[in-house]
Amino acid sequence: MNTTLLTTPPLSLYIHIPWCVEKCPYCDFNSHALKSQVPEQDYVKALIADLDADIARFDLSERPLHSVFIGGGTPSLFSAEAIESLLSQVLSRFKHNASSIEITLEANPGTVEADKFIGFAKAGVTRLSIGVQSFESDKLVKLGRIHNVSQAKLAAKLAHECGVKSFNLDLMHGLPNQSLDNALEDLKTAINLQPDHLSWYQLTIEPNTAFHSRPPKLPQDEVLWDIQDQGFKLLSDAGYQQYEISAFRLVKNNEADDKQCQHNLNYWRFGDYLGIGCGAHGKITDIKKGIIQRTVKVKHPKGYLEPSRAPLDQLNTVASDELPFEYMMNQLRLFSNFTLAHYQQRTGLAASTVLPTLLQAQHKKLMTCSDSRSNEGEWQVTQLGHRYLNDLLEIFL
Repeated sequence: MNTTLLTTPPLSLYIHIPWCVEKCPYCDFNSHALKSQVPEQDYVKALIADLDADIARFDLSERPLHSVFIGGGTPSLFSAEAIESLLSQVLSRFKHNASSIEITLEANPGTVEADKFIGFAKAGVTRLSIGVQSFESDKLVKLGRIHNVSQAKLAAKLAHECGVKSFNLDLMHGLPNQSLDNALEDLKTAINLQPDHLSWYQLTIEPNTAFHSRPPKLPQDEVLWDIQDQGFKLLSDAGYQQYEISAFRLVKNNEADDKQCQHNLNYWRFGDYLGIGCGAHGKITDIKKGIIQRTVKVKHPKGYLEPSRAPLDQLNTVASDELPFEYMMNQLRLFSNFTLAHYQQRTGLAASTVLPTLLQAQHKKLMTCSDSRSNEGEWQVTQLGHRYLNDLLEIFL
């Protein structure tokens, strides 16, 4: 790795809250069904101790904070008071632009009410991400969701009114026994609720989930392709611009008032992020040492909340030969372009470590470039490349 090429990327913070009312059968995230009252105060205290340890470990006291994302689990199980205490302590530890920093909180429609959304906004949350997944009652039951259709629609209405700057709806397609018409009606319902942002993605069966043990009947591939193609057209016609493989922002009056998720963009552009909370992952660039390190925190809440145990479970340096794939695995999800100069700044590697593979992808018509002879040439995934993204990524393995 060439430390003269490496630059310091933006720094984000991911905060994991691991509890849910129930574990969904498709979920492979680190979440735990709630068996008693949420230990808010103890967990906030543990999170801040975890954060302080990371700040000291990586000497981050002077790095500005780009964004915050509170995910789970179900963070909306926490009270607005607990979120306010958490955010005030976090923000006091970093330089940040108070008027523009994006602070996202994930919410389940079954765990919110009007006062709670308003309280989250007053606590400093600027963006809500609401896990709807479907607007069909039978699909919600099959997915193990605890909310109903009316609660999902109400949550979107409250998000419009509570004072946050923007909100996202999470919606899945390719659900058990879902037809093309079912999937498109779901999407139309979401569009009619006018969220600033839509995350629309296909259900996949992941290992170590209930669905993996007892697989449901999913739509055939031909139906999945039709859902995707017609869904993309619906979204485009409604003013939603796709900027990532499953992310769409609403563009009003031909003006791109930027509703992209800034936190996720930093991930996809191979930025840095701290991860605090049960099982949270982090990635930090150390310019002085010329290395990129990854962290993993203690996974189970009982161990994480044990005061005598350090929250850090793993600390690893990313090997140089793994960086090209890691960079591309994120960057190629985006519909925007990138340059080899950016690749060098984020990885510290010479352009020659990835150019032959990019040229191979270009030859297969999976990528295109404005000038492949220059480090400033703009590389972009083609429509074919996005359709066969897994095949494209395999080239970089």
